[in-house]
Amino acid sequence: MGSTLADELAGRLATLADQGLSRSLRPAAGLDFSSNDYLGLARDPELRAALLARLAALPAGEPLGAPASRLLRGHTRLHADLERRLAAWKGTEAALLFASGYQANVGLLTALLGPRDRALSDALNHASLIDGLRLAGCRRVIYPHLDLAAVGRALAQPHPEGRTFLVTESLFSMEGDIAPLDRYAELAARHGAELIVDDAHATGLYGAARGSGLCEAFGVERRVTAAVSTLGKAVGLAGAFVAGPRPLVEYLVNRCRAFVFTTAPPPLLLHAVDAALDRIAAAPQLRQRALDLAERLRRRLAALAANGALGGERPRGAGPIVPLLVGDNGRAVAAAERLAALGFDVRAIRPPTVPPGTARLRVSVHADHTEAEIDALSDALAEALAAAGAPSAAAAEAP
Repeated sequence: MGSTLADELAGRLATLADQGLSRSLRPAAGLDFSSNDYLGLARDPELRAALLARLAALPAGEPLGAPASRLLRGHTRLHADLERRLAAWKGTEAALLFASGYQANVGLLTALLGPRDRALSDALNHASLIDGLRLAGCRRVIYPHLDLAAVGRALAQPHPEGRTFLVTESLFSMEGDIAPLDRYAELAARHGAELIVDDAHATGLYGAARGSGLCEAFGVERRVTAAVSTLGKAVGLAGAFVAGPRPLVEYLVNRCRAFVFTTAPPPLLLHAVDAALDRIAAAPQLRQRALDLAERLRRRLAALAANGALGGERPRGAGPIVPLLVGDNGRAVAAAERLAALGFDVRAIRPPTVPPGTARLRVSVHADHTEAEIDALSDALAEALAAAGAPSAAAAEAP
């Protein structure tokens, strides 16, 4: 008799463990340098108070849930009002709420693209973009990370069968670097292509006027086909939305399976998001604070690296995400465990989230951190990396 499925799965798990790729769920502990709560709103006392006041003022019998799809009974005035506000925030004609950024990306791409179309996709795009393009069945052209020349060459290649789409993150979640959205918009317009931007990690952090993201900062809000933003990062809550021209949003309402066949976001969440947008508008200093603290950490880590205290690693990124490349999976895990013992929650990021040989510590800086906490973390990172042993050749040779 052959092995059971449980036996086979246990064997696969053992292989992952041998490769340093085993994962498990553990409760949050230690000072948070791991989550994407860039503005510190998830724990913000002013946001909490504002939400409680809103809920206390609701009329008796006002529903907190919407247990139906939007096209059935799940749509409420709150959904329409919040979507108008989100569209104005992003500088677009319309917006549509989704349950998560993953769902929004997959739903958007599978609704817009088909087998006749071509998609140019950054090599380090998020899994939700990769999966959405795979499910769409389009022709995929993967270009090297942030390679503007490669994008130009690919767009110049004729594709008469269907439309061409350029798909990119704005602030890359694992690298912490920024796509040249203005140049991408110019190239897309020149070659008749559509630009789709996953603005998830930039939403709430960039943009001098509204803080709506890098589409705003680069001035391309009306030049993108669609911008996807999440509400579970700098906004501190959950959910996502697609923003763009009104015909796009109306089409998604009709043809996006990830929207049509799912339960509506609950009014309880919508009240919280509306309160969070008030908080972001009233406290623009929060986004600058997060960016300034991240730069402080980079400067300290660069000084440590120059003295050899980081074992060859160097800080990367340009926003609140500060990755330190380690290379070896086991070494990344060992360093993260040492940081946890020192009271810091910094997670090891390993394949398939990042390419093989580029395991890293991903530090996420928040507006509610203090300078003393940033300085203490930099010292702890040096100690943790020293305790984890010498860096691998892959880390030393990685670009």
